Amino acid sequence: MTTFTNRLLGAALGAAVALGAHSAMAEMAIKFSLDWKFEGPAAPYLLAKKNGYFDEEGLDVTIDSGNGSVGAITRVASGAYDVSLADINSLVEFNASNPDRAMKSIFMVYDRPPFSLFMLKKSGITKPEDLIGKKLGAPVFDASRKLYPAFASATGLELDAVTWESMDPPLREPMLVRGDVDAISGHYFTSILNLQAQGVTKDDLTVFQYKDFGMDFYGNGLLASPDMMENHAEELRGFLRGVVKGWRAAIADPASAIEALKEVDPLIDPALELQRLQMAIDENVVTPDTLENGMGMVKTDRMAKAIDQVALAFGFENKPTVGDVFTDVFMPGAEDRKIK
Repeated sequence: MTTFTNRLLGAALGAAVALGAHSAMAEMAIKFSLDWKFEGPAAPYLLAKKNGYFDEEGLDVTIDSGNGSVGAITRVASGAYDVSLADINSLVEFNASNPDRAMKSIFMVYDRPPFSLFMLKKSGITKPEDLIGKKLGAPVFDASRKLYPAFASATGLELDAVTWESMDPPLREPMLVRGDVDAISGHYFTSILNLQAQGVTKDDLTVFQYKDFGMDFYGNGLLASPDMMENHAEELRGFLRGVVKGWRAAIADPASAIEALKEVDPLIDPALELQRLQMAIDENVVTPDTLENGMGMVKTDRMAKAIDQVALAFGFENKPTVGDVFTDVFMPGAEDRKIK
């Protein structure tokens, strides 16, 4: 082999190594925490990863399950995660309690909230006043439980009119079925299907969805760490574009999203999680507003009213403004936010 040929090969190898190093540097790692377990509503994010939507944005996204909105907020506030999915109303409470670590949501996922109370019809509870003197149950970090003071305020109930019993998440629905508690709180698409698995049908239940009692809250949104917001604006926009593509694909073909979910957690019940995903799509994501304007944005007057209700319920001394808890600085363009 001639010296000239050796030089050509050396140059080619050097270029290949340099190109590989450049590509590796160009792909940024992002740690993303869900708010809950690998259930149906988590499938669109896993589908986005499987379909390469994050890769297209130069992002290497790791998706981990969560243990509630408070935990998801704390994960990002501590810097352990770059982005998380969490209830924006829990974020309002977190900011009020931790002003030195205040966070902002950058994208709204649930245009309608899933916050609910569930009772067996045989309990005789048909209206909020019937809860007086009753025992309610939920994990301490459950978003619907944490927002119960706002529900009580909206429906004229005294906070001490009910008592609460805490339990681990897997025990919540069984305790209602056994009669250990009179009612439980939870996300609509979580508890109603968990109760179904316990042999309880919708016809056996009375459900108070908070949105039906003058509580026009938003639900879960995405929030990013201070480092991401300060130093990685374009990467955040790319991440949000990937998220919308994942939801768009899941809305068009929910079964494909559940396939992506099953690859991550082979122990899921695909039929059950397909139902759960479809409920989240129909109840929380696809609304007249998101169909017209796409995912992600909030209406200032509606968000301000929700903050008023949360502040009243928790007795905040310094009520945050909409700008204190939400920013659209990283929002993708209108076309990139369309869901259909």
